[in-house]
Amino acid sequence: MEEALLEIIAALDEGETVDAVWLDKLVRRYNRAAHDGTRQVAKRRLLPYYLRVRSEEPERWAAWNVAPETDAALVRLLQAKPRRTASGVATITVLTKPWPCSGSCVFCPSDIRMPKSYLSDEPACQRAERCWFDPYLQVTARLRALTDMGHVTDKVELIVLGGTWSDYPEAYQRWFIGELFRALNASDEERARTAAERRAWHETQGLPRERNELAEAAADIQQRINAGELTYNEAWGIVYGDRTLCGHDSAALSHPEILTEDRRADRGLPLRNDGERDLSWDALFALHRANEGAAKRVVGLVVETRPDLVTEQSCRTLRALGCTKVQIGIQSLNDDLLAANGRAITSARIAQAMALLRRYGFKNHIHFMVNLLGATPEGDLADYRRLITDPAFLPDEVKLYPCCLVESAHLTDCFEAGRWRPYTEEELVGVLVADVLATPPWTRISRMIRDISATDILAGNKKTNLRQIVEAAVEEAGEPIREIRSREISVEGAEVENLALETIVYQTATTEEHFLQWVTPAGKIAGFCRLSLPDWAAVEQCPDAPEAPHLPEDACGLPVPGEAMIREVHVYGKVAALHTTGEGTQHLGLGRKLVEEACTQARAAGYAALNVISAVGTRAYYRSLGFEDAGPYQKRPLS
Repeated sequence: MEEALLEIIAALDEGETVDAVWLDKLVRRYNRAAHDGTRQVAKRRLLPYYLRVRSEEPERWAAWNVAPETDAALVRLLQAKPRRTASGVATITVLTKPWPCSGSCVFCPSDIRMPKSYLSDEPACQRAERCWFDPYLQVTARLRALTDMGHVTDKVELIVLGGTWSDYPEAYQRWFIGELFRALNASDEERARTAAERRAWHETQGLPRERNELAEAAADIQQRINAGELTYNEAWGIVYGDRTLCGHDSAALSHPEILTEDRRADRGLPLRNDGERDLSWDALFALHRANEGAAKRVVGLVVETRPDLVTEQSCRTLRALGCTKVQIGIQSLNDDLLAANGRAITSARIAQAMALLRRYGFKNHIHFMVNLLGATPEGDLADYRRLITDPAFLPDEVKLYPCCLVESAHLTDCFEAGRWRPYTEEELVGVLVADVLATPPWTRISRMIRDISATDILAGNKKTNLRQIVEAAVEEAGEPIREIRSREISVEGAEVENLALETIVYQTATTEEHFLQWVTPAGKIAGFCRLSLPDWAAVEQCPDAPEAPHLPEDACGLPVPGEAMIREVHVYGKVAALHTTGEGTQHLGLGRKLVEEACTQARAAGYAALNVISAVGTRAYYRSLGFEDAGPYQKRPLS
């Protein structure tokens, strides 16, 4: 390994053309020389080895005599999956533990090893299960993996998945978020030591984490779920639970096999986390303050929930936790389709949720599904048009993906009865192509498939490259794409002097939104700001804010009439470490100029102050721009 690295370093020093093809030839040459059929050298092992020597073996590192420019070029050459941080931040996805769900969607998977709607074969789920759903261990594992791939992890966006966040007890929410911050606040040495102690603790509890063992332990109960004998909540009560927690106590009482704690342990299912401890709000806020100056700062915190659980109180709680973006499963705006699919919500309630999220400054990330039970391609097209044109909605981001059939979903009965069929590929691609082309420039289509294994899908799209198929069809159509993800500058960067600052104004039901964007001559986007100018007369039509006695007084602040809100500032390009310039467009003043222009536009519109829904790790940055702490927000006077 060392010999191969030294050859790469020498080639870089001599100015040779060292690219992926050159590297592939070097790796094959070294492996052929081994003569034993083993792969002695691999790209995925070269970088972790190099980084370990650089950080842990100063004498050997000094002997290699690596110049700074060579070091940067080598890391860039060996970096795996460069798009992982192309959006400007390192994204870490974690999963909450299995928990009863208050919804009953017909298309939703019911894997008893996972939170509702997730499947144990999904990559993030596999990682969570290996970590016993311990948030500290999940963050530690992802940091290590991203670092080994050569990614900068100074700025982290935390994405918390697990079905419906607001269904979890508030004490669990505080503890879970606190552990995420605790892991990021720790030094590398402290994090490694604490993670080792936690793994040892979980192991002493006799809690397995190997997939085969877990699958065998859950097989009987999962078979009963798949057969329709048990709901997910009933099964949860049997396997893990206190009946009073499952939300369907009367149904659970009919199942005498609800387990005592000892019998649950006998099943070998580890998902009841006895390591949880109560964490007070004050203790969580202390972890927040520590993160403001930590080496790894939280620049975004995302949770997912349902529209019917978006309330004044839940918004205040989310803000106190440090949340900046909320994913909500809308799936459709057609009330008949929502009812047929067991959603138990209406488009009017969805509109109310969107208005509340904007009122509190959250970015909204909408889940929208094609091919639901009862849907048609024509109806899907009309449904999506309403989402992106009706002022009651107009999302910031969309997960636009097709419904597919998995064994544990109630949709299997509809499929077998001939009441639901998956769209043909031509129908599906046709709908998605039209949706992409219709999407406005302030909306980002984040993904088009769920990470569900093809082996779990009984019917429906199994192609993991569906987005590439859609993009190829869009390109063939020859029409311009305006949605954000297709325009991101990604890893290639842009010349700052060639960027132009544009503003797109659009009206929602309760705000005037100004989408400020840095664009290249070719229309690529290098950064943007979402400035929200509330129509306070419309905002006041939202339900009155109830008192929130469970929150500390300093966490209950809310922007008042006459104040505007920055909901998001984002600069794209390769991640630059904190306090450095980097190779892309980060740390070159683009974000600062966006904020100053937002202040100018808000002042011109007659607003007296500008709030920002800053992430915990960006508070210091906004203070440097003249913002002052104001409860869960930061505020800058505009007079």
